[in-house]
Amino acid sequence: MADLSDHARLTARILLEIEAVLFRPEDPFTFTSGRVSPVYVDCRKIISYPRARAALMDMGVELLRRQAGFECFDVVAGGETAGIPFAAWMAERLALPMIYVRKKPKGFGRNARIEGSFAEGARVLLVEDLATDGGSKLSFVDAIREAGGQVAHAFVVFHYGIFPEGIAKLAASGVALHALCTWHEALAAASEQGYLSAEGIAEVEAFLADPDGWSAARGGTEA
Repeated sequence: MADLSDHARLTARILLEIEAVLFRPEDPFTFTSGRVSPVYVDCRKIISYPRARAALMDMGVELLRRQAGFECFDVVAGGETAGIPFAAWMAERLALPMIYVRKKPKGFGRNARIEGSFAEGARVLLVEDLATDGGSKLSFVDAIREAGGQVAHAFVVFHYGIFPEGIAKLAASGVALHALCTWHEALAAASEQGYLSAEGIAEVEAFLADPDGWSAARGGTEA
């Protein structure tokens, strides 16, 4: 059985290969929030690469079994919209039913945000593609709990790993976040494979150490 650090490195290599992880310190990305960043990740690209996505989902199952357990879930939930395909692949591998959670209610009643069904008290694994500060995860968790499910674990392929308050918020809500890879592993893989110059690496490291300060210093906004 592979070491989990091996999974992180392999995940980073896969994401770089399919160009789901991008580094552009000389011409930063500008997000809708107004923040600027030298890095960008688009996990939606994974859906178009069957061999890559199979490897990532297999590693995800192993990660969950080692960090959460073998018999601790009854249902897999995907968050609308990016989490839905990942939840489907995970549910298939775990031989579990699947639901998905809407961002906003459709209709009325207790299950207004839930598509699919599960038993009262079911232990639900929330699956998304990535996590930044964890805010959207809490919204999905609340919806599942309001519908009668239990949520103690969430899985993502990629976690930014630079907003500790997000992990703290999830933990305070009783949810453990499991991720295959963070920006730190992605940067290490990019460095090893020559994706960035020494100056570029230094810029990305400065961003990872202080994302709000890095953005503000370059004309962007803080979170």
